[in-house]
Amino acid sequence: METVSTYLDYRRLSPVASIFVMAKKTSQSAARRKPRADAERNRERILEVAKEAFTRFGADASLDDIAKQAGVGPGTLYRHFPARQELLQAVYRFELEKLAAAEQRFAQTMPPLEALRAWLLLFVDGIATKQLIAPAVNALVGDPKKVFEASYAQVHEAIRALVKRAIRSGDIRKDLDPLDLLRALVGVANVATSPDWQQSAKRLVEILISGSRPNGRT
Repeated sequence: METVSTYLDYRRLSPVASIFVMAKKTSQSAARRKPRADAERNRERILEVAKEAFTRFGADASLDDIAKQAGVGPGTLYRHFPARQELLQAVYRFELEKLAAAEQRFAQTMPPLEALRAWLLLFVDGIATKQLIAPAVNALVGDPKKVFEASYAQVHEAIRALVKRAIRSGDIRKDLDPLDLLRALVGVANVATSPDWQQSAKRLVEILISGSRPNGRT
């Protein structure tokens, strides 16, 4: 932190010397930011590997193996996630947040109807991930609805934004409830009796889109 006396010392320096001093401070500041960026990359890598591990081995998946597969030491994993429960919660929340974040990416790069379709297909993949992780999450966390309420809210806001945009463009009926789309897809997953339910759900996306179009539009 700079003090008044430090600032006065800068003023006494020649212009050339001042440039070198400020360059050094900028370099030091960048050096401090790099560990934070590295830490964030490590955290995301841990979460990706942990998702796969919990999916395959359940809540008792080895944390040491997760750290090894993520390319970090056990100490790094435990600094980010001191307890197994915290890691499980973070994995689940990370998946929901990625789904919510996809809304803006699709909205910026696709026409409204295509953005809605792409997001709903991604939502189907998210349901599949949830079904695989859910037993492990429930084993240690309990009712995920309370723990992940904020993340669920982000997902709901994402679908509302996509539907609103499609309504403004005239691609979707004005009376459509965005959450009905999610309920329909979740319903297919909940009553599924075969391993290919995802394909059925993705076909349902096309049916839902077609049924949500204004009269006379296909």
